[in-house]
Amino acid sequence: MEDQVERLANKVWDKFHHLSRSQRLLIGVSGIPGSGKTTLAAKVASRLNQLYHAQLPGASAGEPPIAGFVPMDGYHLSRAQLDAMPDPHMAHARRGAHFTFDAESFFRLIKALRKPLAPETRTLYAPSFDHAVKDPVPDDIAIAPTTRILLFEGNYLSLDRDPWRQAAQLMDELWFVEVDFETARRRLVGRHVKAGIAKDEAEANKRVSENDLVNGKQIVEERVKVDEIIVSKQDPHWKPEEQGLEKEE
Repeated sequence: MEDQVERLANKVWDKFHHLSRSQRLLIGVSGIPGSGKTTLAAKVASRLNQLYHAQLPGASAGEPPIAGFVPMDGYHLSRAQLDAMPDPHMAHARRGAHFTFDAESFFRLIKALRKPLAPETRTLYAPSFDHAVKDPVPDDIAIAPTTRILLFEGNYLSLDRDPWRQAAQLMDELWFVEVDFETARRRLVGRHVKAGIAKDEAEANKRVSENDLVNGKQIVEERVKVDEIIVSKQDPHWKPEEQGLEKEE
């Protein structure tokens, strides 16, 4: 996977150099739960910032990064919003399905990021997700005017349903991280137990079967055309939990 990170970072870096100074480069990274898309997007963003700082001799440590990383976790509907749905029990059980996300807010952010950069451009904000309270944190991820490359990651960034599809059409590139479902299951079971989403492996397996992989089937079957397919395999050096990137999906 590290070779893929380097290849993709170099591809983005080359595209960035052909970009107008008034534009941002937007990349959507999608895949089923447990595919490794979060780790991939974060690593590519980190590598892009390394490339940027390497070309700035004498740059201070406080030089703003050129690339940003925005997970879709922050666009989960809150628990209170799930409680207000017609079937709250089903809504909570299916948290992570496409209808439990605030896709319209995400689409609004992408439209705002597509506006030409100008001297009066202000910092924009995206929500994050607090895993301790299991709810989004509004306006927690700052996107400064100096952030010219944005990598977004989430299950539904290549889903062929509006408004996800509309947001996808505004991306410069769409990447899809492909993984076999049994590898994803193994990763998700361990993640759910470690994060306290499930009390044991049996409960985690039930959640994976009844929610995560149900969502995964839709993500695969309803995917729009993408620019890159990255195959994720079991790899001892590819450990999302070491990046602090565990997710509730």
